[in-house]
Amino acid sequence: MLTALYTAVSGMDANGESLSVIGDNIANQNTIGFKSSNVAFGDILSQSLSGGAGNSQVGRGVRMTSVTPLFSQGSFQTSANGLDLAIDGNGFFMVANPNTTARSYTRAGQFSLDSDGNIVNPEGMLLQGYLADTAGNISGTLGNLTVAAVQNPAVQTANTDMFVNLNASAGTSAAWTFAGGTTTPPSDTQYENSTTVTVYDSQGGAHAVNVYLAKTANNAWTAHYVYTDSTGVYREAATTQNLTFNTSGALTADNDAATTFVWGGGVANGSITFDYGASIAEGGTGLDGTTQYNSAFSVLNIVQDGYAAGSLSTIEIGQDGVITGVFTNGQTRAVGQLALAKFIAPTQLTKLGGNLYAESSGSGQAIVGTPDTSGLGSVSSNSLELSNVDLAAEFVKMIAAQRGFEANSKMISTSDSILQTLTNLR
Repeated sequence: MLTALYTAVSGMDANGESLSVIGDNIANQNTIGFKSSNVAFGDILSQSLSGGAGNSQVGRGVRMTSVTPLFSQGSFQTSANGLDLAIDGNGFFMVANPNTTARSYTRAGQFSLDSDGNIVNPEGMLLQGYLADTAGNISGTLGNLTVAAVQNPAVQTANTDMFVNLNASAGTSAAWTFAGGTTTPPSDTQYENSTTVTVYDSQGGAHAVNVYLAKTANNAWTAHYVYTDSTGVYREAATTQNLTFNTSGALTADNDAATTFVWGGGVANGSITFDYGASIAEGGTGLDGTTQYNSAFSVLNIVQDGYAAGSLSTIEIGQDGVITGVFTNGQTRAVGQLALAKFIAPTQLTKLGGNLYAESSGSGQAIVGTPDTSGLGSVSSNSLELSNVDLAAEFVKMIAAQRGFEANSKMISTSDSILQTLTNLR
């Protein structure tokens, strides 16, 4: 009878512990990235009875053998925060403790920026990833992902593509006599058409270069480049450009060469090549850039490769985990890339609380890589992975555990009644 009592007690203990696990699952139904757990039971073998027929063995009850997390993927929820991330597939985000630099792992992708520009989770742990240099090249170095003081440096203009149509019926311009050195621009009798392009110096300063196109003969034009220096005085670049066309209006040559601009004001001189299109002399058709047709002057396209310095405005995170910075100067470049980790036996990870896991001897070492590679999932921004708790299944388990607890308590009552009957024998 005493054995039956202790067996029933083990059943109550095991079912009570099971209810604790079920309660934890239900309590974390709304916890982002939470993974529910399953309970496994095993029987306890006490003794073998001798003298009986066959192999007579009596159990001594039940015990909870393991609590195993289920790493099935939860549903995704759309978020307005671009730093809310979800992993579509296998893998864990890597975060580091700012005080100890110890790394932990999580599926919860609620991230934000702290006052130092680090990407952190709600507990202040630092998101880990691969760092990028100032040119946007991703390195193989793992570290804290930060966007503090990230700037896009200025780039001096080196090349300008200028595609225009020059009016073939225009008259020949007066001789070009502009010498510069004054605050007065060239007289409009010295050119037929003009346009302006904004270029940038070595410090990102913007300068307006006026392009004056003077017709010197039939099918022949000369481009003059006039600008103002740091004192506001008009200067002309020493290099001019001759444009020639054939009788079909195609550009035969544009003798493009670097043109020097002396900006003054402590910045380096500019060296800019103006390209009017692929001329016939360059192996082109002469029709895919600047042309000379009997129609009004028009600017078809102007593109230059310089820009001013810019500060980080927003960031975007792609499925491959690359963090792209969008800068106030309109430029974009990579500022880092998320790193994900996977384990041979993720169910053996050690729970730390706060949706965090730690590596253990049973889980194996972390295998680190970039999203969408080596069996790792892709990253979805503006998304959060919800808890994978199945409420219906948990309620069924709860009822079964409750009934098991009640049945074992009834077994204790029954054993107690039998013992009471024995003590009453005289």
